[in-house]
Amino acid sequence: MIDWVKQATGSKLAGFLSKRLPGYKRFESTSIDQTASVLRTGDILLVDGNTRISTAIKYLTQSSWSHACLYVGRGGESSSASTLLEADLQEGVRLVEPNYYADANLRICRPVGLSDEDRDALVSFALSKLGHQYDKKNVFDLMRYLIQKPAVPNRLRRAMIGLGSGEPTKAICSTLIAESFQSIDYPILPIQDFVVDKAGKHFTLDGETVGRDGEVPVYYRRHFTHYTPRDFDLSPYFRIVKPTLEQGFDYRKLKWSDAKNQVAGF
Repeated sequence: MIDWVKQATGSKLAGFLSKRLPGYKRFESTSIDQTASVLRTGDILLVDGNTRISTAIKYLTQSSWSHACLYVGRGGESSSASTLLEADLQEGVRLVEPNYYADANLRICRPVGLSDEDRDALVSFALSKLGHQYDKKNVFDLMRYLIQKPAVPNRLRRAMIGLGSGEPTKAICSTLIAESFQSIDYPILPIQDFVVDKAGKHFTLDGETVGRDGEVPVYYRRHFTHYTPRDFDLSPYFRIVKPTLEQGFDYRKLKWSDAKNQVAGF
């Protein structure tokens, strides 16, 4: 009975938090068709959302990016093809088309150097989560920051966004994608440490000596539930892809207006 009440309450909150807010402005001049045309398998599409839950996520992460999708297509599909995998607050893990975010500010983050085998394994793992539900425990946690935003130090906000039930059949957008990349050992923002050879000898990595006094870098995975959408933007292991630049941008071809008055509102 208690679980049913929690589920019903969580569903109502999800509907409330998913409502789009007025006043959102898209600053990009890139069309969604241009964006879709440069997407490649394994790309992450970050979304600057305009819902109530987006407000909470942006506050906690101090970032413009409140949502993340994984591109599971083969590249070259139209913007109307269902090629983006995401964890939706109401619908759970599903596939949507890029057109769904045509009115949002977007950013493409691309993993570098993936083999075809790793790319296939990444997509296969992510698609195995289709049908899983959004972690409603996370909904209750985020709801508190819409009612009253507490004075939380920046260093503690990462852990607060990672709250949730931890059940394997539940997810939120960024943790779903982080878990998928961890399944193929691709780094996002790992913790780095150094190990020293007890014999005082230098370690070699890929044939080269690393560090001083035998120090060699060792990486530790963060738990995937602690990742947020902005972490893919901050990660040094993902390339930021700009559709305009990918399609041969030449600033000399821009036509500038000679009007003296600047456009207001910027």
